[in-house]
This record gives sequence, structure tokens and C-alpha cells, in this order.
Amino acid sequence: MVTPVTSLTPTPTPTHSVTPTPIPASIPTSSLAPASSLLPTVCASSAQTEEQAVGPETFRALMGSHPGAVAVITTADEQGNPYGFTCTALCSLSLDPPLLLVCASNTGSTLPVLVERGEFAVNFLHSQGRRAAEAFASRTAGRFAAVPWQTAPGSDLPLLPQDSHALARCRLDRLHPAGDHTIVIGEVVWTHTPPHPSTGAPTDASPTAGPGPLLYGRRQYAAWPD
Repeated sequence: MVTPVTSLTPTPTPTHSVTPTPIPASIPTSSLAPASSLLPTVCASSAQTEEQAVGPETFRALMGSHPGAVAVITTADEQGNPYGFTCTALCSLSLDPPLLLVCASNTGSTLPVLVERGEFAVNFLHSQGRRAAEAFASRTAGRFAAVPWQTAPGSDLPLLPQDSHALARCRLDRLHPAGDHTIVIGEVVWTHTPPHPSTGAPTDASPTAGPGPLLYGRRQYAAWPD
């Protein structure tokens, strides 16, 4: 079932004038502990340590300790040849207009094709889509030969529906260079998510939605818990 994206307008957050609550006279201010003493010991010791250069392995260990959902970003060149890569650096950015961002390696083969075409697809992998994650994480040719795929409706963008719990097609909005990667911002123009069994509306919490998202962290894959 193909579901177009509906532009939503977020409810504005009301602003309030906040008046600080005075300390009751019955509590002597001398008995109050300074804010710095409430910080964890690790913060205090870190503040006394000189900054050190953080190398690639140290940074990789830091970010790898925080699991993320796995997706495969795909696009195609003018001849229809498919390109793609595995990505965990992915997040929503704006509700109105619907924007998301992904981070693409500057040395990968997909980024220049994506920029030239001006659009890409996001395949949100489910827990049984590990084969796709591993195939597109490699630098070997023939990634698309390792998994079944098809083109998006009305487009020749490659999709991985058998390995994904949700799909999105995006129009390139802008690029931001960032170190050895480029932040790619895309406007979502088409989505496919599991429909709710009662209403038929797209949902992210349907009991019949199938396998949950595929996660990656601490150098291993894991399934979203039921």
C-alpha cells in the first residue's frame, strides 16, 4: 500500500513568563550544596584532565556504544544503474516540510550519483533484513545481486521492500559538508509504512506490522524487542 506524505503543521508551544521560586527563609542558604558538588564524580575528574586528540578508533568506540536503527540509502544513475550504502546516521529533521537527513561518505560511490540525480530512497530495514545491511556495508561490487529489489512506483529508484519495514522516497533539498562525510537533507515525497489493521492508515505501532526494526550497536546487530 502506497501512502503519500501529508504535510503537518506542529502545534506552536505557548510561552510563559517564569518567576523564580524564592528560597524559604527557614532554609539557611549556607546549608545548600553548590551545584558543582551535585555533578557526577566522572564529570569533576574529566574537568581536571587536559583535552586530548580523539582518534578514529576512540570516536568509533564512543558512537558504537550507542545503538542505532539500520537503513539502506539507494539511488540510481541516468542509465538506471542502482547504487546504495548501509547507514545508521539517519534522523528526522522537520515535520513541515517533511525533511530527514542522512550522512554519506565522501569517498563512497553513491554520493556523487545521488547528488547528480537529485533524489534517493531510504529503506528502513527490519530485523530479518540483516542480509541487506551486510551487503550494502561492504565495498564490493554487486551489492544488489545479493538481495531482491524493485523500482519505486513512478520512478526507477531501487527499493528493498522484502528487507524493510518502511520505505521513503526523498527529493534532495540541500547538502552540508562535514569532515569526511556530507550531510544530505532530503524532502520526503512518498512513503510506504504498514497500515493499521482497523483504520488502514499508516502507523508505526501496528500489532500486525511484521518484524521490528533492525538495530546495530556494540559491533553487533539486534532486533527491536517485541
